[in-house]
Amino acid sequence: MKPGLNLGHKATISAKVTPAMFAQFEGEVVHPAYSTVAMVYHMEWASRQIILPFLDEDEEGMGGAVTVKHLGVSGEGEAIITTATLTEIKGRRIVTQVTVENSQGLIGQGEVIQFILSKKELKEKLK
Repeated sequence: MKPGLNLGHKATISAKVTPAMFAQFEGEVVHPAYSTVAMVYHMEWASRQIILPFLDEDEEGMGGAVTVKHLGVSGEGEAIITTATLTEIKGRRIVTQVTVENSQGLIGQGEVIQFILSKKELKEKLK
């Protein structure tokens, strides 16, 4: 990894809830609200934004774990903001604490763990 990745580093992504983000199974909408699946996606995406500028040419990040608490509801068109904060670097293990908010306040929180691997190592694991 390139130098400069430090604890406390933050990354934020914004989105508006769309029907593609609704709670659904096998294409059938359960309810027209921001799903936990979409929340996990946004948590991982915000966390990845933290590591991307620091990956060497021969490195890649890989998800290791996501812990999420879905605390509130967001309907279609509502803006959500996902913020990841780097809280731990231990060898190749990167940990972020993540929050998701809408106009009402906190609607989700959790933790994302990523691992930094060489692209060669990742390719071998995928064989």
